[in-house]
Amino acid sequence: MPVSAKRTPDDRFAGLPSYSFAPHYVDTLAGYEGLRVHYIDEGPEEAHRTFLCLHGQPSWSYLYRKMIPVFAATGARVIAPDWLGFGRSDKPVDDAVYTFHFHRNMMLALIRHLDLTNITLVVQDWGGLLGLTIPVDMPELFERLIVMNTTIAVGQSPGPGFEAWKAFNRTQPDLDVAALMKRASPVLSDDEAAAYAAPYPDASYKAGVRRFPELVMVAPDMEGVDVSRRAAEWWAQDWTGPSFMAVGAQDPVLGLPHMQALRGQIRNCPEPLIIPDGGHFVQEWGDEIARAALAAFGGT
Repeated sequence: MPVSAKRTPDDRFAGLPSYSFAPHYVDTLAGYEGLRVHYIDEGPEEAHRTFLCLHGQPSWSYLYRKMIPVFAATGARVIAPDWLGFGRSDKPVDDAVYTFHFHRNMMLALIRHLDLTNITLVVQDWGGLLGLTIPVDMPELFERLIVMNTTIAVGQSPGPGFEAWKAFNRTQPDLDVAALMKRASPVLSDDEAAAYAAPYPDASYKAGVRRFPELVMVAPDMEGVDVSRRAAEWWAQDWTGPSFMAVGAQDPVLGLPHMQALRGQIRNCPEPLIIPDGGHFVQEWGDEIARAALAAFGGT
């Protein structure tokens, strides 16, 4: 049965500050036929190395506008998709469509469709909750990791900060995304904050924004716990690639304590780069983080 979805008008994305990336779309992913998925695709398709940059809630690929040029300047290909329900991707209108495996399976299908290899996985927020579970099922495709303000959810709450955020989000069916982003990242200009809200003309486009906090696995019987536990074991025991961690220290939900715990779950993960003024959306310091990660990886 086809999934009913809305599509944000293109004019909403015109003239966004520091965002000149051409859109790319696919609407033939296996199991998602008819749903259009958007992704940024910079650099040569035949590049040896690929950076796969995964955003969270309520952001979209605009979040990576400061990192993409740094990665692309190395000669790599850079892919920054929008999850269904976010950014320039289609937005299913039924809240019940949004499940852990609905999104995870879409990303698995997109990676296969684009034939990505030698992937540096770049994740934050839900980009990590979902993205950190992906290599366990295609480990031969992933060679490096850049991880920021996220967690692997294995059936317990991240803590009071998250519970407060979830309770707040539940009362905001038409969440003011621009205002939220400005509070979380005061360094944003008004135009940049508005750019984060561009995909969502009204509440009918915000099912994904509403649903993602509810999907975080805070109980052991929730969907996604099993694969997340399997992924956590893989990162701790089987991962052999280099990792780089950056932490926005002002994040009240997934800040330094949570990230130090995550560091302990990733085999041979070095001490993190701490961004003292950075909040949850630490990619707003993305050029600094990207250059530091490349330097840690040997400059490539």
